Amino acid sequence: MEINLDIQREVDALPTDEDILSWLKATLTYEHHGDAELTVRFVSEKESAELNEKYRHKSGSTNVLSFPFEMPAEIEDDVELNLLGDLIICADVVMQQAKQQKKDELAHWAHMIVHGALHLLGYDHLTDKDASVMETKEKQILSQLGYPDPYREIEQ
Repeated sequence: MEINLDIQREVDALPTDEDILSWLKATLTYEHHGDAELTVRFVSEKESAELNEKYRHKSGSTNVLSFPFEMPAEIEDDVELNLLGDLIICADVVMQQAKQQKKDELAHWAHMIVHGALHLLGYDHLTDKDASVMETKEKQILSQLGYPDPYREIEQ
C-alpha cells in the first residue's frame, strides 16, 4: 500500500510525520483499502472555528474536520486516483482534550487521525448505530497500534 501524504503544519508541537503515516496505514489496512492520497493540515483554533462555522454551521473550534474528496462526475471514468480528501486538525483543541480527559497526548493524536480517516472512508456517528460501528473500528485499530480504548472513562 502506498499513501501519498501532504502534511501542512501551521502550528508546532505535533506528532511526527512517521506517526501520522503509521496511524493512517493502520486504518487503511484495517479497512482493506488500497493506495490513497490525502492531506493532513494542522490549524489554529481561529481557523478551525471559521471552517467549523462555514461547513458544519457550528460555532467554535473542533478537534478534527474531515473533507472527503468528491470526484466530479465528468472526470470520474478518466482518473485512476484514490484521493481520500483532507483532514483539518486543531492542535490546541486536541492537546487541551488530552489534558482535560487525562489521556496520553500521543494516544489522543492517534485517535484523532484514525477517527478523521474513518470519516474520509465514509463512516460517521450521526446515529447511535453508526456511532457504535465507528467507535468499534476505532478501538480495534488503536488496539492494534498499542493504544488504549479512547472511549474508556478515566478514573479521577
